[in-house]
Amino acid sequence: MREMKDSGISSFGFVPSDWEIKKLKTILTLRNEKNSGDRELLSVYLDKGVISYSDSNGMQVHKPSQDLSNYQNVCVGDLVLNNQQAWRGSVGVSKHNGIISPAYFVYRLAKCCYPEYMNYLFRDLSMVQQYETSSRGIGTIQRNIFAPWLLNCWAVLPSLGEQKRIANYLNKVCTEIDALTADIQSQIDTLEQYKRSVVFRTVSQGITHAAMKKTDSNVWTTIPSNWDLADIKYLFEIVKRIAGKEGYDILSVTQRGLKVKDISSNEGQIANDYSGYQLVYPTDFVMNHMDLLTGWVDCSTQLGVTSPDYRVFILRDKERNNLHYFKYVMQCCYMCRIFYSLGQGVSQLGRWRLQTSAFNNFKVPVPPTETQLEIAIFLDTKIAEIDSIIDKKKEQLSILETYKKSLIYEYVTGKKEVPVQ
Repeated sequence: MREMKDSGISSFGFVPSDWEIKKLKTILTLRNEKNSGDRELLSVYLDKGVISYSDSNGMQVHKPSQDLSNYQNVCVGDLVLNNQQAWRGSVGVSKHNGIISPAYFVYRLAKCCYPEYMNYLFRDLSMVQQYETSSRGIGTIQRNIFAPWLLNCWAVLPSLGEQKRIANYLNKVCTEIDALTADIQSQIDTLEQYKRSVVFRTVSQGITHAAMKKTDSNVWTTIPSNWDLADIKYLFEIVKRIAGKEGYDILSVTQRGLKVKDISSNEGQIANDYSGYQLVYPTDFVMNHMDLLTGWVDCSTQLGVTSPDYRVFILRDKERNNLHYFKYVMQCCYMCRIFYSLGQGVSQLGRWRLQTSAFNNFKVPVPPTETQLEIAIFLDTKIAEIDSIIDKKKEQLSILETYKKSLIYEYVTGKKEVPVQ
């Protein structure tokens, strides 16, 4: 057991007595170089660090500027921080030469720093906590890191040789963990695909082997012969009832359903006045038609208010039509990207909207009333079974992620020593 000392930094705690504790301003130098030519475009992500923009696989939220002349050079081994998201961990040491947005910070590392070790350290929670205290802003919407405060943060540095040993060991172990994670995520993706296929098949074909008929729809191409297709406008009515006062629960559309928003947490978008929000009653449908990629739709079970930007609509005939069946139809149109195919806007900016006319004129399957109920009961049970398996898989992912983070923390702060080979 090697000798330890109190680092004096709460996020590091005790560290090996022969490790140095340095302010970042002694090991970082601002690069501040303009784009010097035809170089690869880079970005920084919470879970990936610095990666090529072309490898971001649909994670892009903001498109890059068409004019890249003001973008900054990034060299292999540079530290890159997302100015607005560093406090959440959007940092990394680059393995690429390239360019990045001028809104980011790019620093050269001192020679006493081994880049792969520093990547683990700078992305560790012990450092992220310091970025948070070095950021200025309101709530969780936008908090910009303040460079003078950042440079007064601390890093713990073992010898260059030990940095290399730690990095090599973590590379090996983290690769094994990442392989397990990828396998479990693949299983989750397969289950999600299976769930989508079950919902689509059931709301469009039923649960019995009925005689089928062709339709003129390019979505629901065949339906049981005793079913109909009907425009949404004949089944539902869009309503907009402004609350006119505060005091109601705030309902937000999430991919886990319609949830009561905790406005005291200051998370997400916060309004100054909720009296202009729409009333939502039990059995009302609420959909986020502004974002057809990550949005959702659900049927409310309680009284509340929701954003005036959402679409609230009600079933015209609740005697002949089953709320839960049509909830599955609407959710199917999200999960199978059916509404997405009808959208308009700029998808890269999360603004892919379903216009009112496209929504109203879209045809959906309408089974007999008793069949609607049978389908709803079947899907309630089937989806609960699939979701239970998915939740267990996600719990496994969470355990692996927690283990990986704790492992990295223990090695980059010297709580554990790399085993001698």
